[in-house]
Amino acid sequence: MPRLYHAFTASVTASLPFKINHKYDIIMGMLDALLATGLLPSKTAVVLLAVAIVASLDLMGRAKRRSGHYVFGVLFGTALSVGIMEFLEVLFNRAMTDSPAMMGLGVLLVVVAWRFLFGPWEAHVKATVLGTFLFWIAFQTLFRETPQERAAHVIALLIAAIPAAVWCALFLPYHRERRSVVLLMFFSGMASTAPILFYDALVKRKVELQFFVFRLVPESFNANIQATVRDMGLPSLKATLIALFVSFVMVGILEEGSKYWVLRKNGGSFFSSIDDAMQFAILVAIGFAFAENVTRTGYFFNFVKEFLLSPGKPDWPGFLGNIAGRSILTSMVHIVSTGILGYFVGLAIFADPRLREAERRGKTFVVGGVLRRLLGARPTSVYRTQMVATGFLLAILLHALSNFLVTLPDVLPGNPHTFGELLGAPAGSFTHYVALLLPPALLYVVGGFWLLTMLFSRKENMKERGRVISTEVFVMGE
Repeated sequence: MPRLYHAFTASVTASLPFKINHKYDIIMGMLDALLATGLLPSKTAVVLLAVAIVASLDLMGRAKRRSGHYVFGVLFGTALSVGIMEFLEVLFNRAMTDSPAMMGLGVLLVVVAWRFLFGPWEAHVKATVLGTFLFWIAFQTLFRETPQERAAHVIALLIAAIPAAVWCALFLPYHRERRSVVLLMFFSGMASTAPILFYDALVKRKVELQFFVFRLVPESFNANIQATVRDMGLPSLKATLIALFVSFVMVGILEEGSKYWVLRKNGGSFFSSIDDAMQFAILVAIGFAFAENVTRTGYFFNFVKEFLLSPGKPDWPGFLGNIAGRSILTSMVHIVSTGILGYFVGLAIFADPRLREAERRGKTFVVGGVLRRLLGARPTSVYRTQMVATGFLLAILLHALSNFLVTLPDVLPGNPHTFGELLGAPAGSFTHYVALLLPPALLYVVGGFWLLTMLFSRKENMKERGRVISTEVFVMGE
């Protein structure tokens, strides 16, 4: 056996590239040491494990040299998806949820694994990793469902892809980008729904997280907000409206915060103009809306089950009406909110050239000047912080206002759905034909599309300003 073992390892070594040979020797030495301790079952297992590790190193090296990157992306995305799904099953096991310390450790491991999805690769590698990860997550989810649920989800996926493609076709012509970057930002938007879904899962299972010196209890902020507002002693209707709006502000913070993170993490190094930042943000928003439509049980999945697959004749008018509302108004809310955020992110990223141009024109920024004198910070840093904070605040408010206006008819007395019903107008009045959803629809679909189009067409936003280049330094030792 030892001769066969060494002959096999020698043949593996001879077949590897030269730069891998040294790594292979180190790995074999470490595995031999582990074998001596009895932690590994046999030398055959050592050889197989060594080959697997070396193959992974070789694939990573090839990915960085732009050859074999698809193989690396598929393998890495597959490993992460399978690993995270299996780990989540263990994490939400009853024995784990009853242990706050183990749940805290598990959440930390999930966060670390999540961070691996956004590695320091080029756009085509990142898009391959993310696309593969999302594919296997969807595949594993569908595989565990009943045939009826699986059919409903597949139909929902196909239908949700149509408005997503239409929205992409409308906004992509403003600034042409490589296909890999477009896919990367769309997949990033889809992935940005995962932290929110994960938090919802923690809340539903009422778990506690113990982090050594402190304990966290994920809770539903809706219930907490309603309890807080009730304690203020306000009239019932006013308390309900305030609690509803504050709840939607929290939703806006979570969703826009998640989209902002993936935008900066995956798109920051590809910005060459303010238009780039806007377009990438819109692609993230479209990806988010697509994933939300197919993952949330109250959206496309329920529409298919209720209107198409339920016993009896399919209700196409009801199905198409609900689909149109989600595809147009709700998607446009994400696009407008995150698109505005992307505009201000672009202003922040290209702060240096913008401030120089403003200085040449004699333009001053009053708020930035005051903050600079109060904080003693560099003008560029103050301007960047101001732009990001402004964009984030506007995105949250736009998001919250839309959700509030759409939900308002369901919480008002009598559940009015037209202005005639709201104002108590006499029968036959034209106000009975004006839906309460008309103002938000006009504001976000018509007004939002006009605003984004106007921003895209501004010359200063189209100006190519170069790209933000991130560098990595590797120190090689003997």
